[in-house]
Amino acid sequence: MSRMGWPRIRVAALSIIALFSFWISAATAQIDPLPSWNEGSVKQAIIAFVTAVAREGSPDFIPESDRIATFDNDGTLWIEQPIYVQFAFALDRVKTLAPQHPEWRDKQPFKAVLDGDMEAVAAMGEHGAVDIVAATHAGMTPDDFRTIAKEWLATAKHPRFGRRYDDLVYQPMLEVLAYMRANGFKTFIVSGGGIEFMRAFAPERYGIPSGQIVGSSIVTTFERRDGRPTLFRLPKVNFVDDGPGKPVGIDQHIGLRPVAAFGNSDGDLEMLQWTTETGGRRLGVVVHHTDAEREYAYDRDSKVGRLDKALDAAAQERWTVVDMKRDWKVIFPAEAR
Repeated sequence: MSRMGWPRIRVAALSIIALFSFWISAATAQIDPLPSWNEGSVKQAIIAFVTAVAREGSPDFIPESDRIATFDNDGTLWIEQPIYVQFAFALDRVKTLAPQHPEWRDKQPFKAVLDGDMEAVAAMGEHGAVDIVAATHAGMTPDDFRTIAKEWLATAKHPRFGRRYDDLVYQPMLEVLAYMRANGFKTFIVSGGGIEFMRAFAPERYGIPSGQIVGSSIVTTFERRDGRPTLFRLPKVNFVDDGPGKPVGIDQHIGLRPVAAFGNSDGDLEMLQWTTETGGRRLGVVVHHTDAEREYAYDRDSKVGRLDKALDAAAQERWTVVDMKRDWKVIFPAEAR
C-alpha cells in the first residue's frame, strides 16, 4: 500500500469512530429514565424538576449537598391496603406469641385478634393498634426484631395478590428513586411506619440505607446483659413520625429541609408543606390510588391511607398528582419483568 493510502484509511477510521460516538450519544440521550411511566404532564414534571435542579448553570440549580428527597413508604413506595403491612405483621405476631400470654384470651384488643374479629379490632381504633404494636414489637433487641421481621417478610403473602409483601413495591417509584440518586439526590424514607420494621427490608428493596430511614419508634434503652452492652426495646411509644411529626422527624434525623417530597395521604400533608412552601424550585408529589383493577382505588373515605386534605392542598399548592391508573404502565416489578 502506498503512503498516500494511509491518510485516507485514517480519515475513514476517524469518520467511523465519530459516527459511532454520535450514535452512542444519541442512544444514551434517548434512554427513558422512567420507563414504567406513561408519557404525560406528571412524568415530565418529575424529569423537568430533576433536570433543572441538577444542571449547573441552571437558574434553579441546587448543590448536590442540598438535594434531599423524602418518600413516604406505605401507599407511596409499596402497597398499604387492605391494612398496613406492619399491622399485618403485628397481628401475626399476636398469634405467634399467644401461647406465652394466656391472659390475652380474655384481654382486648388481643382477644379480638385471636378470635379473628377484625371489626372489633378496627372499632378500638388507634389505641387498640398501639397496644398491639407495643406488645408485639418490644421485649427484644433491635437486631432480634429485624431478624423476626425479615423472616416474616420472607413468607407472608398479601391476601389478594398472593405474593410476598416486599414484591408489592411500586415499580414506577423504584425508577424515581434510582433516577434521583443518579442525579445527585439523597433519598430518604419518612414514614409513619416503624423505623426498625422498615430497616428490615428497605435497604435491599429500595436501595435506601438504614441511616436514611425516618420512622416511628418505641422506647429503646441501653443495658448490660450477661456483661455485654445491649439495646432493649420497651413496650412504650417514643415518637410518631406521621402528620405534623414528619417535619420534626426530618429535622431531627436529616437536619436539612427537603427539596422534593412524595406522599399519598393526609399523613404526608405537613411533610409536603414543609418541603414546598419555601423559596426556590421545589417538587411535591401526591400518589393518588385510582386503579381498582390493578391495585386499589381509594382516597377521601378510606380508613387506611386517607387522602382528603392533602388532595385539596395539592390543587391549591400546585403539587403534582399521580393518577395511578392513567400515569403508570405497570404497578409492580413482576409486571415490568
